[in-house]
Amino acid sequence: MAEEDILKRLREDTEGDAPADNAGIPESSDPQEPQEENGVRLRVVDDGIKRRWYAIHTHSGQESHVKKNLLVMAEHSGLSDLMANILVPMEEVAEIKSGQKKVSKRKFFPGYVLVQLPEHPERNAELWHLIKNTPGVTGFIGSRTVPVPLEDAEVNGILEEIRGERERPKPKVKFEHGERVKIIDGPFSNFMGSIDEMNLERGKLKVMVEIFERLTSVEVEFWQVEKV
Repeated sequence: MAEEDILKRLREDTEGDAPADNAGIPESSDPQEPQEENGVRLRVVDDGIKRRWYAIHTHSGQESHVKKNLLVMAEHSGLSDLMANILVPMEEVAEIKSGQKKVSKRKFFPGYVLVQLPEHPERNAELWHLIKNTPGVTGFIGSRTVPVPLEDAEVNGILEEIRGERERPKPKVKFEHGERVKIIDGPFSNFMGSIDEMNLERGKLKVMVEIFERLTSVEVEFWQVEKV
């Protein structure tokens, strides 16, 4: 998968819910002490290792748990410096409920965690095994054996959006209520059905499929279906 297509896929998979090298990322005087800017905690480890950002796919709703698990397991395994930064990009969203304005946080990319790792993490057996076996992780963006890194410019663009330095692109509607789709992954793979509900925040759909001659509601993630 080409680098320029990765963030496009992330945005398309998660649209409506709503970072590659260290270029553009603020440095900390202490490599062990993350620097925080508008909720983004970053650190730079000055060990001469070239690092890139990768997108890890997780079970939807478990992004924060995956981040915590990665941090704890890396610490226990002595790999914290290799796993320089882990981000679950968030944005503030204002809503009106019961006549009152409430501000809540929402994930930019439900179902994904961004991790800054040494380039070609698959070549470090210990690091690769740790990430792949972290509870909640389902894989990397890319092939099963070779993850594809994000571009520097796109990583920096995400950071700018989080900090409010750049307006986030307006989302396009990928699916519509009642639209016919085919499930392409999971236990109901190859079933056809119609979209009954859409949860943009969680990146999930409820699809009505016929099982044993009865219509049944099946919950799937956006990436598990395709338009018919």
